Amino acid sequence: MSAHQLAIVDQALHQPQGLILVTGPTGSGKSTTLYSMLTRRQAPDVNVVTVEDPIERRLPGITQSQVNDKTGTTFARYLRAILRQDPDVIMIGEIRDLESAEIAFQAALTGHLVLTTLHTNGTVEAIDRLLDIGVKPLMITSVTNLVIAQRLARLICPHCRARYQPSPAAVQALGLDAGAEFTRGRGCPACGHTGYRGRIGIFELLRPTPALKELIRAGGGEAEIRAAAASGGTRWLCDDAVTKIKEGLTTVEEVHRVVRIDDAGTSLHAMVHRRG
Repeated sequence: MSAHQLAIVDQALHQPQGLILVTGPTGSGKSTTLYSMLTRRQAPDVNVVTVEDPIERRLPGITQSQVNDKTGTTFARYLRAILRQDPDVIMIGEIRDLESAEIAFQAALTGHLVLTTLHTNGTVEAIDRLLDIGVKPLMITSVTNLVIAQRLARLICPHCRARYQPSPAAVQALGLDAGAEFTRGRGCPACGHTGYRGRIGIFELLRPTPALKELIRAGGGEAEIRAAAASGGTRWLCDDAVTKIKEGLTTVEEVHRVVRIDDAGTSLHAMVHRRG
């Protein structure tokens, strides 16, 4: 994350209560982000517990529980038991249905900081998904501290970096200047001749502003919510990806591979650039 993005996450993460939702497709790094946030909050006087399926990484000093639907130890059942332990921070591997969502939001409402994930493509879609499964708008606006959407993009190999010119159509779709300098990896033994080595996160952060909360409570549509989020400072996945291209961290082709450029929200910034 950039320093600005990290400051936003830190502010949400150090609130005494509320909910932080991390969203994205399978393999986009959601669990790694959650574990990083848990580690950042870890302290001798902070009681941290998790409910996961499965436990992907063991963290010392944190109570971790794994669900097992076959034995009846579901997310909802574990959550009810955990709340009796009066934890400070609760990490829920995934919101799967209305029952687990309601318990998570209720926990966030009653003095706990809750971290969890949801399978959607973006931050606005996450709000839509919560509404679709039956979470009440007032509950969403009352406790949500932050919604994070993310992707993982491959980093350009530092050993075989070279200038190149991507296709004009791919550059234009991202709102980039066709005359700008672009880099990629030529391919070498260090990167297995792929041109890439390592990965970096691409992030989209949505903070519920008063205007956005009012719009959600009033039943605003997706386009209205997107406009309100943009006005409140949300930078879409495409914006963050373009920044990382300009910084020489990844390629135009890689961004097209991992980010939906044709999405109205992610491409809004690019369209504004093209208009001048």
